[in-house]
Amino acid sequence: MAKIKAGKGAPYARILGVGGYRPTRVVPNEVILEKIDSSDEWIRSRSGIQTRHWANDEETVAAMSIEASGKAIADAGISAEQVGAVIVSTVTHFKQTPAVATEIADKLGTNKAAAFDISAGCAGFGYGLTLAKGMIVEGSAEYVLVIGVERLSDLTDLEDRATAFLFGDGAGAVVVGPSQEPAIGPTVWGSEGDKSETIKQTTPWTDYRDGVVERFPAITQEGQAVFRWAVFEMAKVAQQALDAAGISSDDLDVFIPHQANERIIDSLAKTLKLPESVTVARDIRTTGNTSAASIPLAMERLLATGEAKSGDTALVIGFGAGLVYAATVVTLP
Repeated sequence: MAKIKAGKGAPYARILGVGGYRPTRVVPNEVILEKIDSSDEWIRSRSGIQTRHWANDEETVAAMSIEASGKAIADAGISAEQVGAVIVSTVTHFKQTPAVATEIADKLGTNKAAAFDISAGCAGFGYGLTLAKGMIVEGSAEYVLVIGVERLSDLTDLEDRATAFLFGDGAGAVVVGPSQEPAIGPTVWGSEGDKSETIKQTTPWTDYRDGVVERFPAITQEGQAVFRWAVFEMAKVAQQALDAAGISSDDLDVFIPHQANERIIDSLAKTLKLPESVTVARDIRTTGNTSAASIPLAMERLLATGEAKSGDTALVIGFGAGLVYAATVVTLP
């Protein structure tokens, strides 16, 4: 019986660079209020959202991803030809096949990098990061590009008072590469499919195609159920990620949760008993909920504004439709 050789990867992996892209159009709450019976004060108090970005026709999922990825590659100090794999997390690429990752890999100028899409909702960035870490340690790629990108304005029902104000568009990307010391901790991830009805697409595409429904499908959610799950269950997952990394909340410099709702962010920080010295990402205020893009976009902004710095220890956690979740501790690039 022949022996199969193991891959020769790096001892560990780390995030080497980060980049983001936000569409040029900024949409204030007043625009949302044209279609729903609400108020700016209500939207801010319930979600923390003041503005969000919506993409124009040219700002496609691929175009936004390419812009964010170019910045991440430059930030990492490598060339596109060195990228061995491209992982794209999105739920708003409306072609079943081919994967948008293949288009992105080609247009960036990679050397025939492996490329694929994943669908893990708001936890997608964490899923992609975990896959990238495995590739680097196993040796199937030296550098992996992980992209979270959404055009959620395409799946937003502007007449749905519960969700019309929530969603925004954008892309965030990171380059993951080799490290001589641990810089991406163990991932605590999972799914709770028995709660899948709490966040979902209203109808299948086939219902729209076949004329069963006249309205284009949109994302809907049971707000209170999602809030309770995120606050109580995700605090446990976040703590498990800290434990797995062998640190406590006192060792953290930065907390970057999925930017779903500022009340959820505040509740998680309180439950985790984060010290006042910990910087908490609040990109939700001006970017809205961008699902898979929200964590890398928030990370990019914290580093760009100086609220976080290279080498900081950050807890990241994503959670959403599925219901799925992923949390880990990382060293910021």
